[in-house]
Amino acid sequence: MIIGTAGHVDHGKTALVKALTGVDCDRLKEEKVRGVTIDLGFAYLPTTDGQVLGFVDVPGHERYVRTMLAGATGIDFALLVVAADEGVKPQTLEHLAILDLLQVEQGLVVLNKADLTGPERLAEVAAQLRPALAGTALAATDALPVSAVTGQGLDALRGHLMAAAKATAQRSAETRFRLAVDRAFTLHGVGVVVTGTVLSGAVQVGDQLLISPSGLPARVRSLHAQNRQAEIGRRGERCALNLTGVGVSKEAVRRGDVVLDPALHAPTDRIDARLRVLGAEAKAIGQWLPVRLHHAAAEVGARIVLLGPPIEPGQEADVQLVLEQPIAAALQDRFVLRDVSAQRTIGGGRFIDLRGPPRRRRTPERRRQLAALALPDSAAAFSALLDAPPFAWDLAAFARDHALTATQGEQLVAQSGLIQLQAGPAAVALSPTRWRKFATDLIERLATFHRENPDLQGLGRENLRLQLQPRLAPRIFIAALQRLAGAGELVLDGAFVRLASHTVRLAPGDETAWALLAPRLGGAERFRPPRVRDLAHASGRMEGDVRRLLKLAGRLGWADEIAPDHFFLRATVREMVAIGLEEAGRADGGAFSASQFRDRLENGRKVAIQILEFFDRHGVTLRKADLRRLNPHRLDLFGPVMVSSSHAQGGASSPVGRSDFKSEWGSEPVPGGFDSHSLPPSPPRSGS
Repeated sequence: MIIGTAGHVDHGKTALVKALTGVDCDRLKEEKVRGVTIDLGFAYLPTTDGQVLGFVDVPGHERYVRTMLAGATGIDFALLVVAADEGVKPQTLEHLAILDLLQVEQGLVVLNKADLTGPERLAEVAAQLRPALAGTALAATDALPVSAVTGQGLDALRGHLMAAAKATAQRSAETRFRLAVDRAFTLHGVGVVVTGTVLSGAVQVGDQLLISPSGLPARVRSLHAQNRQAEIGRRGERCALNLTGVGVSKEAVRRGDVVLDPALHAPTDRIDARLRVLGAEAKAIGQWLPVRLHHAAAEVGARIVLLGPPIEPGQEADVQLVLEQPIAAALQDRFVLRDVSAQRTIGGGRFIDLRGPPRRRRTPERRRQLAALALPDSAAAFSALLDAPPFAWDLAAFARDHALTATQGEQLVAQSGLIQLQAGPAAVALSPTRWRKFATDLIERLATFHRENPDLQGLGRENLRLQLQPRLAPRIFIAALQRLAGAGELVLDGAFVRLASHTVRLAPGDETAWALLAPRLGGAERFRPPRVRDLAHASGRMEGDVRRLLKLAGRLGWADEIAPDHFFLRATVREMVAIGLEEAGRADGGAFSASQFRDRLENGRKVAIQILEFFDRHGVTLRKADLRRLNPHRLDLFGPVMVSSSHAQGGASSPVGRSDFKSEWGSEPVPGGFDSHSLPPSPPRSGS
């Protein structure tokens, strides 16, 4: 358990900690000379059951409230120290307000210097405190007379602390690790050491972490938890981490940084928050008010963007905080706002969205989102969020901003029965109700399209995506199509989508003509098929009729017009994509030339260039000067690509999958299009 002191200057906070632990927290020379705490001090008290209580001693002077705030975040138990001879003072009230804004719910009022007064004075000070405590998180706190000099009440105080420690001993550390840095220094023979309170999760020796917001990677060489050497540090403990890594130095880490699990590194400078303005404020909070934001051990300048009318003293409302520089934070973290002159505390609250939008901040849809995100339980918040526009949300981002582990994210999906759509590292979830509506609308739109266009192979998937709600990102939409295709409800024909029940029929005369023309486009001459004029001459048909039939085959997805009047079978186009992929795999850097492609096809430079320019237009290839790369996100545009692995595995052919793309291109492909229903054989038989 972490215990934090609070109270007016010279009310005996440091002396009280020393009386309890034997440690003098004033370590600086200036503190010794002036007799005033300036920086944070730390001490530890072993308990009879093997636990260790950590103490954070904070300054009481009004000039050092910013330092007090750096130490107050993360404490479990507050000791509000009030000198019995002086009573309630300005910093007593400000520190109490800060503890309330930070929602420190466990605590004790210590009437220190009880040896200097009598029972009547102690009763009088206790009476002064009652109205100040009323309405705060510490309203039910007891007042205990104590003397750090004579030892009066110290045993009773230790008893209170031991009992509170037992109540907090079993806290969960399942979330991902975060430690708020309040000190960074170098020890001879050890290296860089950072200290702070573990805000969530746990850390072990050897863990790879990041220092945020800078993103500097570091490894934990060794650690101390609650002032003892340990192998693991957990939430609610003060830890000292010995960090090592390229660029890790005392100067590279500063107070306010957060050492965290790499999965949590996503600094933010625009945060939507629930703000409560202190009742002592003289006037309402106006638009774009400059403030100082205190979060964990960090302090940054910020501006308040009102999402409604001005906020009157004592009121609570949603606002957006626009920061001067990014910080590392998590949803539901507490914060405090002070004025820019550091004279007073304005208010505080909790973060409810770390990725606040710069526009459309006040729409009804946005209000529904904020109401959902404000729910303290992550499962309830995500469930409510899925009922708010746009009805599909990034599960990975939600889990990251809540510091959830991968297991907790999976449990969230399982408990709520959510539909999860995965595309590479991105994962979007929908509620079961919303998914059923989405799937029903999709099927109905395809059915309508087929009724109106019976001679077309299907609807373009991008066209279909833009017609549906929720409007899924392209890669996520293809994952949704794959899910429906796996259930047998539809078929992915390259860039087109059709119902599984849909078949395209040609007129009897066209069907007979296609059966004669298609073989002339395939076979050994498939990479240099005859043009329309040559086909017409060879088949004895009118040139216009051949051109019409081939364009119809193009609309059906059976052939593609590579250049004017030059058609290739769709199967040949897929084969040429695969050849390009093989050449890219052989070439340095994955870039191949037109001459390499020409030599594989043996069809002459002019035709090879026409084919590559066709691929360029469709985004299958990306050209730079005389070289081209294959775009991994468009390889399935003409259907599943079969890559011959004769150079590696003795001539077998296999469909290109995710691992092939990652190994050759180092990036994630668009999923979808790689199923056994992708394209009809060419040439088709009657009724196909």
